[in-house]
Amino acid sequence: MASDLDTVRVLRALFNDMPRAPQGLSHEETMAWIQRSMTGFEGGETAYMIEHITRSSMLDIVLRLREDGHLKDDAAFEQTLTQLATPEGRKTFADWIIQAQRSVDATSRLLNRAKRSLSDPLPLFSPALEDIRRFVAGEASGPGPLYAEWAAREDVAGIGLAEEPAGRVHEFDWGFVVEEPAAWHFYLPPVWRKGTVGYFERFLQAWHLEVGTVPAGVLPAAAVVPGGLSVEPGIGSFSALTLIAAEHPVSPALRQWLGEVFIGQMLPHMAGRAADDDYDFPLGLPTGF
Repeated sequence: MASDLDTVRVLRALFNDMPRAPQGLSHEETMAWIQRSMTGFEGGETAYMIEHITRSSMLDIVLRLREDGHLKDDAAFEQTLTQLATPEGRKTFADWIIQAQRSVDATSRLLNRAKRSLSDPLPLFSPALEDIRRFVAGEASGPGPLYAEWAAREDVAGIGLAEEPAGRVHEFDWGFVVEEPAAWHFYLPPVWRKGTVGYFERFLQAWHLEVGTVPAGVLPAAAVVPGGLSVEPGIGSFSALTLIAAEHPVSPALRQWLGEVFIGQMLPHMAGRAADDDYDFPLGLPTGF
C-alpha cells in the first residue's frame, strides 16, 4: 500500500501550482474563494474542472503504480514526483499513460483474435422480406430516427453533410440507405456509432471477399456483380459503403439485384465481418481507395 506520506507528496507535486484557499476561512468564505478561483482560472470554470479532474486521475494512477508497479522503486518514484511538478512533465506523463493504454488495448485485441473461433462472424442483421420488397419497389420511407441520430452526430455536422438535403432515404430497423440518381449509400448504426472512419477500408475488404470467394452453387447471383456496378468507400458520404451504377435510369434487374442479393444476402455478412474489430480479413484483398 502507498503510505500516507506518499499520498501527500504526490498531491503536493500535482497541485503545487493550483490555487489553494488561505487557512482560517469559514466554510462560506472557502466556497466563495473556490468559486472566484474557478472563474478566474485561465480558460474559465470548465478548464479548471478539467484540469482538476485530470490531475486527480494522475494521483490515482501514480499511487497504484507506487503500490504494485514500477514506482515501487524509490528512485523512479522520486523522478516521477519531479516530473509531475511541472506542466511539461505532467503532459509527458499523460502521453505515456495514453500510449501504455493503447498498448494494453492492442494486446487485448491480439489475445481475443487468438481465442476467436475459426468460423466467420454472424451476419450483423437479418433484413425482413418487407424491407427488400420496399427497396426493390423504390418505396422510400423518408428520414426516420436512425437518420436523425446519424445527422445529429458531431462528426457528421462537422463536415457539413447534415446541411445538405438528403436524397431518397430508405430507413429500416437495421440502418438506412440514401439513394441518389444511380448511387446508393449504406449506413449501419454499429458503424457510425463507432465513428465510421475506421471502417472505410474494412467494408471494401468485405466487399471484395464476398464477391470473390462465393462457393460454387451457393448464392450464385452474388458471384457475378451486375455489369456497370462499381463500389466506392463511403468517405464522401460518411457511410459504410457506396455502390454506383454506370447508367441512369437504373434498370429493374439491377434494382432487384441490389435488394434481393446485396441487401438481402451479401450486406449482412459483409457487415458482420467489417464491424467485428477482431476479425482479420485474408491477406491479398484489395485495400486501396
